[in-house]
Formats: sequence, C-alpha cells, structure tokens
Amino acid sequence: HVHLVESGGGLVQAGGSLRPSCAASGRTFSSYNISWRRYVPGKEREFVSGINWNGVTTYYVDSVKGRFTISRDNAKKTVYLQMTSLKVGDTAVYYCAARLGTPSQFPYDYWGQGTQVTVSS
Repeated sequence: HVHLVESGGGLVQAGGSLRPSCAASGRTFSSYNISWRRYVPGKEREFVSGINWNGVTTYYVDSVKGRFTISRDNAKKTVYLQMTSLKVGDTAVYYCAARLGTPSQFPYDYWGQGTQVTVSS
C-alpha cells in the first residue's frame, strides 16, 4: 500500500513559481510511476506530468513543457513538481497519483488528496 500526501500549493502571481511535493509512505513507493494531474471543476483531471520509477523518464503535457519540471527522490519517498512561469490557466487542484504502468494513463492505484494552486493575474 502507498499513501500519498501533496503539499506546497498556494497563491502566486502570474509569472511566479511554486514547488508542490508529493510525499509517500509505504515500502513499495520506489516501484511506482508517479503522475501529477490537475482538476478544474467541469473538466476532466488533466495529465500534467509523470515520472517513471527510477526518475529516468519524464512526461509532460505540451502546455507545461519548458515551464514545469518533475523529479523524485526515492530515498525521501517524495516527488516534486517545479512550476515556473505560472499562468492563470494553471490554476487547479493538483493531485499526485501512482501506478505501475505508463504514468500518463488510467487507472491509478493510489491518489493523494490534492493541493490547490491558484495563479492570479
């Protein structure tokens, strides 16, 4: 079992930066691929970024390429999402999720509770 807890969201002005974290508990964390998805009411949970179990392969949706960077520290059981040049359109609840297969696909085995990111103009 893997328990995921996000933190590090907040309110920032457009052009600013945030670094949400996804902290995990459970001995098998390092086996899982981790994704960040974001949710805006009325829309599906959009895939934002993913990272494979050993951190070698990363994935990004086109809209965040060059602005967001995903990384993981398996010793700390934590995945990070460095968000820069934030836009109002990045406003959402950001969730981390874990699965053994390709990070960008459903279904996920575990989800965190989400962290709110709000970007003001």
